[in-house]
This record gives sequence, C-alpha cells and structure tokens, in this order.
Amino acid sequence: MQYNVVDTSVLPHSGKNLCEWKQGRSGSIFTMAVNVNTCTIVKRFKCDTCGAQFSRNGNLKKHVRIHTGNKPYKCDTCNAQFSESGNLKKHVRIHTGHKPYKCDTCGAQFSESGSLKKHVRIHTGEKPYKCDTCGAQFSVSCSLKKHVRIHTGEKPYKCNTCGAQFSVSDSLKNHVRIHTGEKPYKCDTCGAQFSVSGKLKKHVRIHTGEKPYKCDNCGAQFSLSDSFKKHVRIHTGHKPYKCDTCGAQFSRSGSLGRHVRIHTGEKPYKCDTCGAQFSQNGNLKTHVRIHTRHKPYKCDTCDAQFSANGNLKKHVRIHTGEKPYKCDTCGAQFSLGGNFKKHVRIHTGHKPYKCDSCGAQFSQSSNLKTHVRIHTGHKPYKCDACGAQFSESGTLKKHVRIHTGEKPYKCDTCGAQFSVSGSLKKHVRIHTGEKPY
Repeated sequence: MQYNVVDTSVLPHSGKNLCEWKQGRSGSIFTMAVNVNTCTIVKRFKCDTCGAQFSRNGNLKKHVRIHTGNKPYKCDTCNAQFSESGNLKKHVRIHTGHKPYKCDTCGAQFSESGSLKKHVRIHTGEKPYKCDTCGAQFSVSCSLKKHVRIHTGEKPYKCNTCGAQFSVSDSLKNHVRIHTGEKPYKCDTCGAQFSVSGKLKKHVRIHTGEKPYKCDNCGAQFSLSDSFKKHVRIHTGHKPYKCDTCGAQFSRSGSLGRHVRIHTGEKPYKCDTCGAQFSQNGNLKTHVRIHTRHKPYKCDTCDAQFSANGNLKKHVRIHTGEKPYKCDTCGAQFSLGGNFKKHVRIHTGHKPYKCDSCGAQFSQSSNLKTHVRIHTGHKPYKCDACGAQFSESGTLKKHVRIHTGEKPYKCDTCGAQFSVSGSLKKHVRIHTGEKPY
C-alpha cells in the first residue's frame, strides 16, 4: 500500500477519522497515525526548536539530539558516544570485526550496509552521481563532491606549515608528511618506505610483477590503474575534463588540475631547503633529490643512475636506439621530445623566444639565453688555465685547446689537423678549389 505524507495542520488533532496503523519492523511494533479516508500518513510530532515534523515520536527524539547534543549511547570498549543506537552498533563492529553484509558476486564482506551498496557498483558499473558541469559520473557521492571542486576551485583543506591548499582531505594528510618526513608504510620485501599507502601498493607490484588491470581492446596489462585508464582513452579518445579558461580538454582530472595552474600561476609545492616553488608535486620531488642526491632510478644496461624516472627513460633510448618522435615533414626521427619540437621549428620558422632588450627572436630558449649575455656582459664560463671568461660553453671548449694543443678536426686529404672546425673547412677549400666568397 502507498501512503502520502502531509502536514498535521491540515488534519483535525482530535483524532477524528484517524486510525492506528501497526506494522512489525525488526521484531518490534511501532504505531503511526493514518487518515482512514485518504490513507495519508500524518506527521503529528513537531520539533519545538526548528519546526521539523515527523510521523513517529522516535524519529522526533533522534532529531532533537541534533539541537541538544545529547549522545546517550556509549561504546564500552573506547567510550565513544553516539546520538543514535544504530551508529553505536556500526561503531562496535570496528572492535569486534563483525562484517554481516556480504557481496553475492565476489564474497567481500562489510560492517555497514552502505559500504556494501558502494562495493556492488564495482560489479554493476552503476554510477548514479553525475556532475552538472561536465557530465562526469561517479559511483560514490563523495567522489562527485571532490570532483566538483575542480570546477569551483574550492580548496577547503589548508596546510598549517606552508599554506598550501587542497580540495581533498587525504591530499592534505599526504602533503603534511612532506614536512614531517613521516613514512608509515614499509615494504616487507626491500624495506622501502612510503608516506602514502597507495604508493606502497603500487611499489609492491614491482616485486610481485602483478598487473591487475587489463585492456579489453588490445589485451595490454598494467600494474597501475592510472596507467590503465590513460591507455583506455587512447582507444576511446575520451577527454571529459575541460579547462574553463582556454577550453583545453584532458582525459584525466589530475591533468586538468595541473593545467589550470598555468592560468592561475599557483605553485603550492615548496622546497623546505631552498624555498623553490612548484606547480606540480612530482616536480618538487624531483627537485628535492638535487639536495639529497638521491637517484632511485637505475639503468639495467650500464648502471647509470637518475633522480627522475623520465630521465632514465630518455637514457635507455641510447641503448635501444628508439626514436619515437618523427617529423611529418621530412621524416627525421628523435629520441627526445624536446629535440623534436626544436626541429619542427626549422620547417615552421616559429621563433617563440624573444629578447626584451633588442627584439631578436629565437627558435630555442638556449639560444636566447646565450644572446642575452651580449646585453648583460655575463660570462659564466671560465678557463681554469688562464682565467679567460666566455659567454658560451662552446667558445670555452675551443679556447681550452690552445692550452691542451688538442686538434680534433683532421683533413681526410692531407692529414692536417685543426683545433676549430671552421679552420678545417677553410683548409679543405685548398684541395677542392672552392671559392664561396
């Protein structure tokens, strides 16, 4: 039977045309007022403080405790107090380990029915919580709340040490450990310690070789869920995260968050040693290794060690010969993305680096830095033999050969040797007869 709920003010309080409706619930009996003619449940219990109305006196009593702060239910084990008996029952299961709610699909057990409901969505794929801004969907309401802060920019959690702010409480907890140095999670195999439990789990897979994430499209397997998610979007091309400022789209919310800092200029990650600030936590970690000299990434081929994983990947290409970056214009291939970008500018003529003093433009930032020294007179490269100073490292190398007598450039025709490549070019013209000027 369906019942409508109405305000008690529209019904007579004398009880006329009302009946007592009894129903068993968990072995107990409760009484509720029901209008006989309309079959309408009456809310006759009203809170004197805020006016909220209830159909049962028990619900009113629970509600009143919000105003009074009364917590009559106490845990015998740890003395924690609760305003509702149901909350005490849930709490007690922490001590007893009792998990009465079981998943019919995989057998996982939970102490709370709500936790089981959330878990079941892993199997069903249900995502009932949707973002009104970008349409992203989530299986858990708290995940939606965290996500919404990407759009609103809200960061309610602040670090008392450095003032960094975070949209998620867990991120603040993890961040605080940068200052405290606390690493409570330890690997049983190699003793490596971590400040975040998730990083320990990921690390352990290095030892076990476990790759629990498999792509249904191509069968590729991954040890990290993030790597798997990124990979899947290669097939789908899905980029659900959009920048409100410039419209750039991203396949990951974290990538959007990092991108937004380009516009805001925010650098929430600060080095405790030298005060340098960074927009990304990963960049701070890499930077800190300059001070600690820690190089955790080792080449399996030649034992070279690196402070950043990206540098190891670049180095490995020396051994493998891999050149993943290819120019669409001329087919030239490169092992480094940076070198590829520089090369492309040869074809496009793009010179994004401009001198503020004279307006000269350059295709490479390093060329601009060298050029600026013409204006500043800065000569950072010094000869150890005679003290001569130079604005370019290449010029210093040429100069040093005056002292060492080194002549690395040799004529294939007559064997004459030169310390500078330009001198060799001039000499070769004696043999070729070339007169370019």
